Formats: sequence, C-alpha cells, structure tokens
Amino acid sequence: MWVRYSKVKTIETDRLILRKFVNRDLEDLYAYGKLDTVGPKAGWMPHPSLEHSQKILNHFIAGNDVYALCLKSENKVIGSVGLHQTKLGEYGEVYELGYVLSTFYEGQGYMFEAVKAVLDYAFNELNLEKIYVGHFLENDRSKKLINKFNFHYLNDYDYESRDYGIKRSKIYCMTIEDYNKSGGLK
Repeated sequence: MWVRYSKVKTIETDRLILRKFVNRDLEDLYAYGKLDTVGPKAGWMPHPSLEHSQKILNHFIAGNDVYALCLKSENKVIGSVGLHQTKLGEYGEVYELGYVLSTFYEGQGYMFEAVKAVLDYAFNELNLEKIYVGHFLENDRSKKLINKFNFHYLNDYDYESRDYGIKRSKIYCMTIEDYNKSGGLK
C-alpha cells in the first residue's frame, strides 16, 4: 500500500540541510549537473546548458520528491536525494531512493549523512514499509554506499535510464524491519 506524502520536509543534519529545490539553486544544480563524472553514473547525460538545468530544476520543484543537499558551511547545493514513487518491474509500485553528489564533495561522508537522514524520515515519520535502491554495474561508489546501509541485494535488473537506454543494474531493498534491527542506522 502506498503512503502518499505531499511535500519534501526540510531535514537538518550536522553538516547539511536537505530541503526542497528552489529557483535560486539553478547555478549550483548546473555546476554539478554539467560534470561528466556525475550524471552518467545516474543514467543521465551531463547538462549541456543552464537552460537544460532550468528544465530539470522545474521538474524537481513540481515533483516535490527530490531533496536539495545544501552544504551549511558554503550555503551551496552539492547534490540531491530523491525518494520517488515509481513502478519497478516485477516489484510493482515502490519507493525508490536515488542520489547524486558533486564529484568535488565525494569521499567526505556527505551522501551517507544525507541518505541516513532521508531513510530515518521515511521509516520513522512516513512509516514506509520498504525502500528500494539500485546502482548501475559500473557505479562502485553507489554500491559501497548501499552496502554501508545493509540493503539486501535482490537481483540484477535491466533499468531504463533517462538518457542511455537500458542499463544493467543491481536492485536492493530495505524493509522497516531491517531498519529497526539496525537500530535506526546509527
């Protein structure tokens, strides 16, 4: 059963503010969206222009299911985390976690911090029963992050990426029971 939630709730962590995207985030979105080290790992081509980023930003704002990762120390958006209601092949209608981070901020624990906060919100406040996540076979950084959270591997899957067509992926799941057994991902 789907639980519908109507808006991205602002979440604060030690170093980040996760919040709804707003129009003033355009330059920051373009700054990481244009990097060839970011989009292809998530299935989309680098943003070719500011106008392209504006279309993506408009989509984020309208969809209201993608968090802007705002780095407190720089008051700058450095990536995003989405919790999307989607259809995922044989699994049917699911909540799927997705994320991207500017290459310049990798390896500093920001995405772990952001994903933990979104999972805490999803399981504790939205009372979701399961969350799915996946990564393309070549995306080792994403695989490592998923493993840190102890998502359960389900199977390999042909995922329809936005810009690259079908890409082979690995799909994982975490249930509310898994989350509670982990002590809330401490």
